[in-house]
Amino acid sequence: MMKFWIHNNTKAKSVKASQHMRKRLIKAGLVPDEQNPELVISIGGDGTLLSTFHKYEKQLDKVMFVALHTGHLGFYADWIDDEIDELVERIIEQQDNVRTTSYPVIQVNVEDSKGNVSSYRAINEGIVRRLTSLTMKTQVNIDTEYFENFRGDGLCFATPTGSTAYAKAIGGALIHPKVDIFQMVEIASINNRVFRTISSPIIIPKDQRIDLYPEKADDYVVSCDGQPVEFSDIKKISVSLCEKRATFAQYRHVHFWSRVENAFLGKNEK
Repeated sequence: MMKFWIHNNTKAKSVKASQHMRKRLIKAGLVPDEQNPELVISIGGDGTLLSTFHKYEKQLDKVMFVALHTGHLGFYADWIDDEIDELVERIIEQQDNVRTTSYPVIQVNVEDSKGNVSSYRAINEGIVRRLTSLTMKTQVNIDTEYFENFRGDGLCFATPTGSTAYAKAIGGALIHPKVDIFQMVEIASINNRVFRTISSPIIIPKDQRIDLYPEKADDYVVSCDGQPVEFSDIKKISVSLCEKRATFAQYRHVHFWSRVENAFLGKNEK
C-alpha cells in the first residue's frame, strides 16, 4: 500500500480537510509515514505548498506532491476543498498507476572566501539582495563568460512555475513549466550615463548557469521561496537548474494557461 503524509497550514478549514483525508486514506489501507512518504498532500495555499516542498526537498527522487487549496485554485493546486472526496477516490484507485508531471527546481550555491559552499533549492524563485537599502553591486557571468556589472536593488532567479509569482511583479516573463529553463530578472536596476545593465529578463537554458561576484559587504541576503539567509562573507553565488525536479501526482490535468487566466484575468465575457 502507498505511504502518504499530509502537510497543512493551521487554518480551521485546512485542519478539517486534513483530518477528513487522513481518516479516509487510512481506512482504505494507505499508510501514514511522515519520514519516507511516497505521496505528500499539501493542504492550504501556495505558501503551504512551498513549505511542503522544502520539508521534503532532499527526497525529490522519492516523493511526489499533490496540492489541495482551501481557498481558490492555486498555481500548484489542482483541487479545492469541496473536492476532497473525489481526490481521495482517485488517490486510492490510482495508487499503483499514478500519472505524474515534473517541474524545474533552481539550485543556488553560495561560496564564501574560504571556499565553503552552502546550497539551497527553490521551486519558485531565488532572490539576492542587500539587507539594507544600499545598492547591490555585482559582476554577472553567464556560463563562465562576463555579461554585465549589475547595480540595483537585487536579482531574482525564477523557475517557470515561479514566473507567475514575484518575477511577474517585477517584469519577468510568464513561462510554461514544460520549458526546462530559468530566468534572471533585475530588481530596480540603475541605468544612466555611467552604469548600464541589460534591463530585460534573461532566459537561461538548463545546461548553463549564472555566476555572481558581488562587491564585498556584510549584509547580503539570499532568499529561496521566501526563506531568507543572511551572509556576511560571499565570494561567489552560482545559480542553475537542479539535476532533480519536483514531481507532482497528476490525478487530473489543469491547463497552465487556464491557471494564469483564472488568477490574473478572471472569466471575461465574450
